[in-house]
Amino acid sequence: MPKVLISDALSERAVDIFRERGIEVDYKPGMKADELIAVIANYDGLAIRSATKVTEAVLEQAGGLKVIGRAGIGVDNVDVPAATKKGVVVMNTPFGNSITTAEHAISLMMALARQIPMANASTHAGKWEKNRFMGVELFGKVLGVIGCGNIGAIVADRALGLKMKVVAFDPFLTEDRAQDLGVEKVELDELLARADFITLHTPLVDSTRNILNADTLAKTKPGVRIVNCARGGLVDEAALKAALESGHVAGAALDVFEAEPAKENALFGMDNVVVTPHLGASTSEAQENVALQVAEQMADYLLTGAISNAVNVPSVSAEEAPRLKPYMLLAEQLGSMLGQLTVEGIGSVTVELEGLAAQLNSKPILAAALAGLMKPISDSVNMVNAPTFARQRDIAVSLTAHDRDCDYQTLIRVTTTDGSQTRTVAGTLFGGRQPRLVEVRGIKMEADFGTHMLYVRNRDEPGFIGKLGGALGEAGINIASFYLGRTEKGGVALSLVDVDAKIDDAILQRIRALPGVIRVELLSF
Repeated sequence: MPKVLISDALSERAVDIFRERGIEVDYKPGMKADELIAVIANYDGLAIRSATKVTEAVLEQAGGLKVIGRAGIGVDNVDVPAATKKGVVVMNTPFGNSITTAEHAISLMMALARQIPMANASTHAGKWEKNRFMGVELFGKVLGVIGCGNIGAIVADRALGLKMKVVAFDPFLTEDRAQDLGVEKVELDELLARADFITLHTPLVDSTRNILNADTLAKTKPGVRIVNCARGGLVDEAALKAALESGHVAGAALDVFEAEPAKENALFGMDNVVVTPHLGASTSEAQENVALQVAEQMADYLLTGAISNAVNVPSVSAEEAPRLKPYMLLAEQLGSMLGQLTVEGIGSVTVELEGLAAQLNSKPILAAALAGLMKPISDSVNMVNAPTFARQRDIAVSLTAHDRDCDYQTLIRVTTTDGSQTRTVAGTLFGGRQPRLVEVRGIKMEADFGTHMLYVRNRDEPGFIGKLGGALGEAGINIASFYLGRTEKGGVALSLVDVDAKIDDAILQRIRALPGVIRVELLSF
């Protein structure tokens, strides 16, 4: 039975979901780092919010950990590269708090436009400064949305409902999608020049860090107002303060900061700045939604292999998982065969899909093939970290799905280069479920994948099979199955012998000494 640790405060309903799905769960919010390190090896899954820091030190002790689920969109508190290296899937819940965060951005924009927080404080203080708080309308104004993904699109929709004009900058936004949303797709400089309000909804990566800085703020329309409910670090706070003091920027509303918790900040106390303590996802509905979503996602993965909203591995839907499983097993076994036959470092690997395989979600199949290929290099490799292993070793990886008929209903072919050698193996699914080898180095043959298989390449000469069988018999090795193929009469022949027990090196050396032998290896699957 899989076991999950919840180390941050989540809805009790999330605990119920795990238990209803047959997963053992320990609910221990507020764990310190050393406490987490001491127990993490006992768990298959870790469910967190923002308080738990999943560092490399934690992951080093997480021997059996398979998945980390972050109830929320940001995974800043997870060392994702270290998790990937460890083979741990990292999931988030990007849609559970989307509406809540978008509504908070709209709320801050309205509060900023009408100076509501300042007017509220003044009125509570017994003042009646009606003439002091002159606001601006949103109607007819231009809203510039930087990052028009899920949350940005919701903000744009709400702004259009307020009869604002919306322009959006997002390198991944297509013209068709922009048209569907009712926004105008523009470049960043045009957005800066036209927008009366700017709202940010992009992740914090190298290309977006300080996207609003001294240079870009200088390009904005005089009197612009800026809202950030996305990530601290998107706005250069020192540059923003200078622009606010000069009057070029009329006001700013911030829910996130470069350093959090933000107990002090250069922007605090400014009359034209509205601030909140990272409340974007803080509604009861959002907290419930992300907790339930992360529990369902983690349970799906641990029980069925379905992967949703992962940040470090291709997604596999619950519907796809059972259909993909035999294809992934076949790809892994084909990769494993090539990995065990590799002599020098692998230079490149190509995975080709034909027939029914070409119609499937191909990335998990590729990841499975890479995992099998590199298993001889590292016991810790799996489909999560296999692509990273390949990149670290400068292995060129390619994937092709052929839209053509093939000899089999479905076919997966894996090819590697190894120094001057090129090796190819191909396989199909017998009955749609059972992996079957159908080609090795261009030689047609049909073979099941056995636990221990003797791989023998030899010159095609009469009597060789008898000598091979005799050598195995003399050593007390029983043959379960014997598969044969050859390039041509008198050419190179290939034998795959499924044996009942592992063959030791001494017996392998005797077989290698047989006349006509080119290569002998023991393969394990």
